[in-house]
Amino acid sequence: MNTSLIFLNGLALSAGLIIAIGAQNAFLLNRALRDQHQYAIALFCSLTDASLICLGIFGMGALVQAQPDLLLWISCAGAVFLFIYGALAFKSAVSGHTINIEDSSSEYSLTKAITVAASVSLLNPHCYLDTMVLVGGISSQYVGSEKLWFGLGAVSASFMWFFSLAWGAKWLMPLFKNPSAWRVLDGLIGIMMWGIAAGLIVHISTM
Repeated sequence: MNTSLIFLNGLALSAGLIIAIGAQNAFLLNRALRDQHQYAIALFCSLTDASLICLGIFGMGALVQAQPDLLLWISCAGAVFLFIYGALAFKSAVSGHTINIEDSSSEYSLTKAITVAASVSLLNPHCYLDTMVLVGGISSQYVGSEKLWFGLGAVSASFMWFFSLAWGAKWLMPLFKNPSAWRVLDGLIGIMMWGIAAGLIVHISTM
């Protein structure tokens, strides 16, 4: 398979999973709007995601090699999960929402900022489901250098997203205070997730 396509598959999957306003992204936006350690927080979040993605890709790969039938079940579960995830994104696009950023203007030390970032990242069970289980499981369809390209794409999405939030928050916030902008973003995420799910179904049919 074309390595560029594999890279883009990893990039699209990871981007679709992390581009959502959860506690992690909301905290980064909060600090970025106040110009408080946003790049350190972005680096921490990116490295955390990258570490979990790598553990998922190589750990799940070893597990699948030991139990070949597991790949089929992981692929089926991944397709179902991505379909549901996409459906929820479409539902959010229809209902609309806005970001809720706390009003406190208190100063954060670097230590406190990283501690809170660690809490909202590592205490979220979806963090492990998305990176280690889903991304790691889907990577099992690739072998050798293909797996590395897929992982590089997934890791790149994390760095691109978190640093984009840190750098562009002040310019993006006026736009995303408008619920219509979130509807468009959620709609695109839904399309992306269903597209990846369809690709998994095709892969399952050839197994």
